[in-house]
Amino acid sequence: MRRDELVKYLDDLLQIKAIEDSSNNGLQVEGAAQVQRLAFAVDASLAAFEGARATGAQMLLVHHGLFWSQPLMVTGPHRRRLGMLINADISLYAAHLPLDFHPELGNNVTLARWLGLAGVEPFGDYKGQPAGYAGRLPEALKVDDLAGRVEAALGEPVSRVWAFGKSTVETVGIISGGAARFVDQAAAAGLDAFLTGEMSHGAFHDAQELGVNVIFGGHYATETAGLKALAEHLAAEFDLETTFLDLPTGA
Repeated sequence: MRRDELVKYLDDLLQIKAIEDSSNNGLQVEGAAQVQRLAFAVDASLAAFEGARATGAQMLLVHHGLFWSQPLMVTGPHRRRLGMLINADISLYAAHLPLDFHPELGNNVTLARWLGLAGVEPFGDYKGQPAGYAGRLPEALKVDDLAGRVEAALGEPVSRVWAFGKSTVETVGIISGGAARFVDQAAAAGLDAFLTGEMSHGAFHDAQELGVNVIFGGHYATETAGLKALAEHLAAEFDLETTFLDLPTGA
């Protein structure tokens, strides 16, 4: 498949230009003109680039790219990362908030599917965009049992549980990554529990005083979901070979 054809498809599918974001989403580094094998990773790291090269991928798709709002000098780790990509002729494509928010393949809606939520609807607001998704569990669960279900879905332990709300949970809101600040929106929506990735000191008292159960599944772990869904989609749509590079950060 032609690289430029795949890039256009991804730009349109993920609505790259429609979502305000600090990430420079889309094709960040141009590599080989033809693509048959794709690699996927959460972060644009040297380890991910080495992994992509080892699989023979012509393109690496990441959630956290190399280029954000501020320009970076091409020195130190940044130089080594760019040098690796360019020398290996690997394209780098980044999708940050567009992959969080996507209604079919995004991190949040995919996590909702993994948890078996019913009646899934958009939840939360980020600059006029729905920030996450919320739904109802098939059966009411104790908070610790919900945490266990999250662990089973993610394949690793949750980092922390704040059991500040109802002892039995029926409704769950989900915003992946570093979204603890949305705990007030979870409370306003009347949700029994809120699943996000990274714990935040600043959100602790808000969650406690608002009476919201919060489960922290890990920033990295919660942001693997959309990449895995996107990999399945592209493999089916274009008969491309895909590999997910699991490089957890512990955060």
